[in-house]
Amino acid sequence: MEFSVKEEDGFRYIDEGEGQVLLLLHGLMGALSNWEDVIIKFRTNYRVIIPMLPIYELPLLTTGIKSLAKFVHKFIKYKKLEQVTVLGNSLGGHVALVLATSHPEDIKAMVLAGSSGLYENSFGGSFPRRESYDFIKEKVEFTFYSPEIATKELVDEVFQTVNDRNRVIRILAMAKSAIRHNMSKDLYKITVPVCLIWGKNDKITPPEVAVEFHQLLPNSELNWIDQCGHAPMMEHPAEFNEYLEKFLNRVLLK
Repeated sequence: MEFSVKEEDGFRYIDEGEGQVLLLLHGLMGALSNWEDVIIKFRTNYRVIIPMLPIYELPLLTTGIKSLAKFVHKFIKYKKLEQVTVLGNSLGGHVALVLATSHPEDIKAMVLAGSSGLYENSFGGSFPRRESYDFIKEKVEFTFYSPEIATKELVDEVFQTVNDRNRVIRILAMAKSAIRHNMSKDLYKITVPVCLIWGKNDKITPPEVAVEFHQLLPNSELNWIDQCGHAPMMEHPAEFNEYLEKFLNRVLLK
């Protein structure tokens, strides 16, 4: 990826462009690179910021959704950001939802793609065969509609992660925290505009999850991408960006 990662006071992040802030949050097995096409498209008109979530750095006892939301809030205050539009994929969407309920003053609008928070078919709950490269490859391919999106580089990265004992313990703790922290009773509190961009073939947070989000969020719109799995901004970046641009034009450029 062509972007420089900045490091300041315990934060690692990408900060590209100028203008209203788009704050991008990656998923549990995600990385900064997942948002590459979004950065390239929107940095000309917006300030695009991606903090690296400290999924593997938190103390085990505090590893959970709420801790990540507190971290993002702390980052927003540290960078003196106001009224951000937050975009979250998978676990990142869940963190955005918690942030929007605990610190609504920080959020102007929200975009969710394959977000957890209601129901997710997790990576497996445990990794009984984590030493098996083929097993991990199959799990990574499960994320996408088109298996070829699961490049060797991506599979290698996940394989390395799940074979690191400290990391895998935290992944499991975070996954359990996500399941425990169901947002269904809190979503009515989120009154900012929310854009749902969902893969019709998402097997991790299936289409009915998107429909439920749409029903429970008071000010939401739902956009489908066909032949698409859990990470639409990676699998169909042009279509994802088109929906995103229309939403931003409507809610930010009034």
